[in-house]
This record gives sequence, structure tokens and C-alpha cells, in this order.
Amino acid sequence: MKKLFFIVNLIAGKATIGAMLGEIIDEFVKADYEITIHITQNGTDAREKSHYACINGYDIIVCAGGDGTLSQCIHGVIDSGIRVPIGYLPAGSTNDFGRTLGIPKTPMDAVKWITAGSPVQVDIGSFNNRYFTYIAAFGAFTNVTYETSQQIKNLFGHASYILNGLAQITNLRSKKMRIEYNDTVLEDDFIFGMVTNSGSIAGLLSMNDFLLDDGVFEVTLIKKPANIVQLQKIVHSLLNISEEIDREYIRFFRTNKITFTALNDEQISWTLDGEFGGDSTVNVVENRCKAIEIMKGDLNQSIFSDPDATL
Repeated sequence: MKKLFFIVNLIAGKATIGAMLGEIIDEFVKADYEITIHITQNGTDAREKSHYACINGYDIIVCAGGDGTLSQCIHGVIDSGIRVPIGYLPAGSTNDFGRTLGIPKTPMDAVKWITAGSPVQVDIGSFNNRYFTYIAAFGAFTNVTYETSQQIKNLFGHASYILNGLAQITNLRSKKMRIEYNDTVLEDDFIFGMVTNSGSIAGLLSMNDFLLDDGVFEVTLIKKPANIVQLQKIVHSLLNISEEIDREYIRFFRTNKITFTALNDEQISWTLDGEFGGDSTVNVVENRCKAIEIMKGDLNQSIFSDPDATL
């Protein structure tokens, strides 16, 4: 019988996961797992308990919560130095990473996805001395995800991010930065930047043509617009992926390492997987190729590279 450590965030999303715990545990028991369950008590609890599970011989860690809870679990696994597979039951407000993986929306289907699945290797980002799963971002609206209250998220869902973001348009501030990647150096005023490994950002913006295990991240940078009309064109270009991107103000590229330096010594605030990521003048983001294993039910989707191919 395999040992499963089950980490549950009861307040994630609309806090509905608690009502289904009995059914979820029963399904895991039927799949021949011996379960230890832990209810998170604070923002770093998932990290500590996933680390505990790794060093105490558990065969799998299952995380029920939002992308932030998953990020904490992954942090604990990497810190332990022991690669224990992670199963994810998305229960947050946006669940970007779960959507990218194709995890079923209903908890019981997601449980079966884990029990019938196999571990796949996934890239993880390092951000200074921290880790992130699918996005590191700075600038306009990046504080919306962690400043929007859980009650508002539960009530309005994805629309809450839009409403909170629109309220900030008149207060947009650019950041003068030097950005270095590969053999390229950029210096300009930017209102937004993100380093991603996901097919969906905040449940709204879709990213195409990417792999979760290719060793590179997708980077999007937005320069300071000349006026509000140009800002509207930029937003329209981002949200309408079928149209040509506005290359005058939007730069998109791929890299495995990128350094962001504030040129006016003003600290830049970042968000990591929807949570506050800290303030700093110099930030180094690097791809840690295939650093963790995630349980996945269908191995035939194109977000993963050919396992037989030479990297």
C-alpha cells in the first residue's frame, strides 16, 4: 500500500472542497493509498508539510487548493531534494496551472485523474531565492490577484480581477528597467512584464505554442503607451489572440534565464503564482528544467515534449 500525504486548503476558491473530503478520501483508499491528511493553517504551511512528506518516505503528495497552495507544495518538494510526485486538485478562483494541465474541473474526476495517471516532469521557475510554477510578473495589475479579497473572488469569479484591474488604469506607472537575456539587452520604460509557463493567465489571457518541459519560459513585456488610446490597443491585442500582436509596444520571446534591473534604484514589486513575490531592484528568473513531477491522467497532450526526443 502506497503512502499519500494529502494537503488541503479549506478556504481556497469558494471553500467547497471541505464538503467533499469524505468522498475524495474514500476514492484514494479504494485506489490502495494509505492517507495522512493535513489542513493548512497559514500561508507557508503547505510548503512545510510537503517538505515533511518528502523526507518521511511518502510516495505521493496531493494538494487541494489554489495555484498559490500548489506553489507552496512545490517549494517544499524542491527544498527537500527528494522528487516526490505531486497530484493537484484545483480548488481556487482561477486555477491557471490546473487548466493548463487539463485537469478535470470536478474534484472527483480530478481524483481519478491522479489515481489513474502517471508522473510527468515539469519545468519550475526560480526567482531569486524562491520558486514559482507558472508566472512571475511585475507592473500593471499584478497586485490584483493577491489584493482582491477571497470573498470578492468567490462572489464574482474571474470578473473580480477585471473589476479590480480596471480601477487601477488611471494610476498606471512605468518602470525604467534594463532587461538582459541570451545576448540581448533592453532598456526602456515598461508598464508590465511576465515570465510564464502556462496556457492561461488569471483565467483570462491565453498563451499559445508552449511546452511545460522544454527548459524555456515565455516572456511578455509591455512598453509604456503614449496615451490611453494606445493602452486600449495593447489590451485588445493581448486579449484577442487571433489578431496580430502590437509589436510596437509588446515584445514576446523565449529564454531560460532573464535578469531585470531597475535603473532608478526603485524596488520593483512582483507577483509569483498570484501571490506577493517581494520587492527588489535586481531580479533573476531562471528555468529549472523538469525540476518536479506532476501526476497527469493523459500523457498525449502537446503541452509536453516527446519523451523519446533528445533535449
